[in-house]
Amino acid sequence: QTFYRSAEWRRFRREIIIRDMGCDLGIDDREIQGLIIIHHINPISIEDIINRRLELLLNPDNVICVSDMTHKAIHYGDKSLLIIAPIARTKFDTCPWRHN
Repeated sequence: QTFYRSAEWRRFRREIIIRDMGCDLGIDDREIQGLIIIHHINPISIEDIINRRLELLLNPDNVICVSDMTHKAIHYGDKSLLIIAPIARTKFDTCPWRHN
């Protein structure tokens, strides 16, 4: 946990959030409203952290912003946690008694 509290990590994290515009998986219309997690695409190990392998830990090509739910979906393989595509809306679909 010491590494994730370091100024070096906080600076890197801030840069990634700016790069991804705070969006889930860096997708423009998926702004993260809560906790933003910086996810390592290729997993890192405790040894990588202990030995401060910065080329792995601070590689911007190996991280992406994700929401807490997306992070859990990635690690636990639960697709039900992922954001689904928005439902296509039609005129008066929330008010079925109106026709025009």
